[in-house]
Amino acid sequence: MNAVIACGGTGGHLFPGIAVAEVLRDRGHDVMLLISEKDIDALALSGRTNFRVEKLPTVGLPSAFSPAFFGFIRRFYESLSLCRSLYRKFKPQVVLGMGGFTSTAPVLAGRIRGIATFIHESNAIPGKANRLTARIVNAVMLGFRECAPFFPKTHTEVTGTPVRTELVRLDRKVARQKLGLHEDLPTLLVMGGSQGASGINQALIKSLPFLQGVPLQVIHLSGARDERLVADNYRRENVPA
Repeated sequence: MNAVIACGGTGGHLFPGIAVAEVLRDRGHDVMLLISEKDIDALALSGRTNFRVEKLPTVGLPSAFSPAFFGFIRRFYESLSLCRSLYRKFKPQVVLGMGGFTSTAPVLAGRIRGIATFIHESNAIPGKANRLTARIVNAVMLGFRECAPFFPKTHTEVTGTPVRTELVRLDRKVARQKLGLHEDLPTLLVMGGSQGASGINQALIKSLPFLQGVPLQVIHLSGARDERLVADNYRRENVPA
């Protein structure tokens, strides 16, 4: 079977897509990954040569009143045209969209060709892209059962969120050693998605004075943009991170 998985744009879409691709590949199927032009996609797939990867020029949906909306429409149709061209050569039997507007054009192109189409929603509350795309797919696969009411007219299946094979369960002690954490201190994990979130970063920076002297260690996934700012503030406030 030839399968297309559209999964770019953010780590939350990309990494579950890679997890599905790994399973399909191990079962003897050919997989094509469709990703965005963002750096996070290229970084996550660097060194992976076991999948065919194609980039799409899609961007996120702006406000309908924004001048950027016309650019979105143009890039969407460019992506749709590219997908149809790729499908003529690759001849997929199934198209899976992992969410976000990187997946909308590939799923629509699959529907136009009469290919079985599916989307996966990892969140409890679906995003705009999946709410729109759900109208044209055979089924929606869900990470959480609570998400099903958002898709009343589409068949849904609760599958959970796929996890990559390299993410194995570690012993707590071994994991702490690998991360350089003290065994006798509680650990606070701060994260704002695969690329960080400035709002969460700023909130923690403002809270750091209250953490001085607290027996605590922090793992903070700041994202590349705020990494230096966040690290400097932890050092200034003498909070282990």
